[in-house]
Amino acid sequence: MDAEHNKRSEKEVIKSTQYPNTVTTLKQDFKTLGIKPGIVVIMHSSLSKIGWTVGGPVAVISALMHILTSEGTLIMPTFSSDNSDPSQWENPPVPENWWEIIRNEMPAYNPEITPTRGMGIIVETFIKWPNVVRSNHPVSSFAAWGKYAEIITKNHELLADLGEDSPLARIYELDGHILLLGVSHENNTSLHLAEYRSNFFKKRYKLNGSAILVNNKRQWTEWEEFELNMDDFEQLGKDYESKINYIPSKVGITDARLLSQREIVDFAIEWFKENRPAM
Repeated sequence: MDAEHNKRSEKEVIKSTQYPNTVTTLKQDFKTLGIKPGIVVIMHSSLSKIGWTVGGPVAVISALMHILTSEGTLIMPTFSSDNSDPSQWENPPVPENWWEIIRNEMPAYNPEITPTRGMGIIVETFIKWPNVVRSNHPVSSFAAWGKYAEIITKNHELLADLGEDSPLARIYELDGHILLLGVSHENNTSLHLAEYRSNFFKKRYKLNGSAILVNNKRQWTEWEEFELNMDDFEQLGKDYESKINYIPSKVGITDARLLSQREIVDFAIEWFKENRPAM
């Protein structure tokens, strides 16, 4: 089924692409968008949206790294949401009599081998790239390459998740940029940092769990986690872009956005005050 679906998907991408993307054309598009040597960029992406690409995800990553140089830093979310409490799974849910089996048998998170879930082929390719490092959070990890890769990914503990002491907060400190490549603000993970930094009604916490290594032994560990909500991220992003009169640029055949992470996070905190009233 998957192979057939992929064939159909690729056929559709080829049909919608007049000329294939290459490392050369992508570099030009990224430069036009505003990617420069030495900047810090967290990317959210969809390969199929940019059109058919010679070399696929390798071409996209290579083009970005070539412009950024080793003085720059490239980051991607590498979430592994299947290493979480199965009682909360919805896409798809599993039978209740499976829950304890999953908690007892889920392999411990290992940043070197644990696959991502639903993050796309560019991300899966990136985590195998030489000199890419990945943070230690069993559910909400990030991978990074370049000058600040170690600083951004280190000490990502369970309770940090997407808030303070997470890679998102490190990117904020470094005045990094967000690259949305063929995806919307619904995928803009940095907005969760604004959620953590805000105080609004119905801010809830939930119990989560993961298989992790403790003293080199697998252990199912549970913790209280802030319940995130991205339902209004698309409107938030539209309001921000309207405020700064932002016009997206094209990378391949799709709209792409390069935005200041610090500025949109600060905007989002104020936006939540108006649109998610405080207690």
